[in-house]
Amino acid sequence: MSRYWSSLVHRLTPYVPGEQPKLPNLVKLNTNENPYPPSPRVVAAIADELANGGQALRLYPDPNADRLKEAIAARFAGFGITPQQVFVGNGSDEVLAHVFIALLRHELPILFPDITYSFYPVYCGLYDVAWTAVPLDENFALQVDDYAGANGGIIFANPNAPTGCLLPLASIERLLAVHSQSVVVVDEAYIDFGGDFGTDSAIALVNRHPNLLVVHTLSKSRSLAGLRVGYAVGHPDLIEALERVKNSFNSYPLDRLAIAGAVAALADERHFETTRQAVIHSRETLCLALRSLAFEVLPSAANFIFVRHPQRDAGDLAAALRQRGIIVRHFRLPRIDQHLRITIGTDAQCELLIVALREILN
Repeated sequence: MSRYWSSLVHRLTPYVPGEQPKLPNLVKLNTNENPYPPSPRVVAAIADELANGGQALRLYPDPNADRLKEAIAARFAGFGITPQQVFVGNGSDEVLAHVFIALLRHELPILFPDITYSFYPVYCGLYDVAWTAVPLDENFALQVDDYAGANGGIIFANPNAPTGCLLPLASIERLLAVHSQSVVVVDEAYIDFGGDFGTDSAIALVNRHPNLLVVHTLSKSRSLAGLRVGYAVGHPDLIEALERVKNSFNSYPLDRLAIAGAVAALADERHFETTRQAVIHSRETLCLALRSLAFEVLPSAANFIFVRHPQRDAGDLAAALRQRGIIVRHFRLPRIDQHLRITIGTDAQCELLIVALREILN
């Protein structure tokens, strides 16, 4: 601590990101990164931006990222989405940060699950947003009826993090109808791994519910965690609020390389579908293998799974895996301290995990 800190800094409890260790031959299954590289079109698009000795880099990027907004709207044209309904930022974390101050800072507390993305309470502390954690049920499922009270907004991840559980679209629509006077934010960082996108994504509901904002990232399913590109889709009035905050904070949020790479990634639907299906297939294979080792595995619609072993301490398992060069995520939090969150890697990485667990359990 320092006497030069503001009182706000003294009160903050910062978010702790997943570990990024620099160890040789590491099997890294702790931060939900995609195990496959991005589309080759991304690399080519970035190379084009760097042509002529990188001359373009001396110029500011488009502050509105219009090319990217148009590409996002085109992807969701079947839902009637227009560029005026799209907001972009440096990863979904920055988009969410603007959401908290632009749309969720009201007199009443906002609501989110007690087990969810741990950045939500951090944003509340940073922006002085009152909040109430609503317990998930005994199966880690969100129950819409538990959100009946008056509130200043609702936010939840779907599929949820770190559980991977998916709330059906019909339940989301019921929540939107009950809370038509509140903003409902659905954080869909992992939705592309849930199956049928047209059936599962709440973007399908945006034009029926002006209080709905859906947040996405290109970090997971598009393999662009290193570029930091996120976006939100909602009613133009919600987007305007986000733009007002953004332009009071950083009017050039996305750089030229990020815009070019993101547009190229969205254009390559074939690569997206191939890698998405590969992750889904590996997830189901890994679930079967873990169940054969007596692990309890929650049904997952994400690129990770949430597991526990009834006879082994989760912290001990994580430590034993680490000794073998495999890292997974262990949360020392109430209700989930005996669970591990395991990112879906390549088939080879998943096999190394299973071999290591067999050795540890025996």
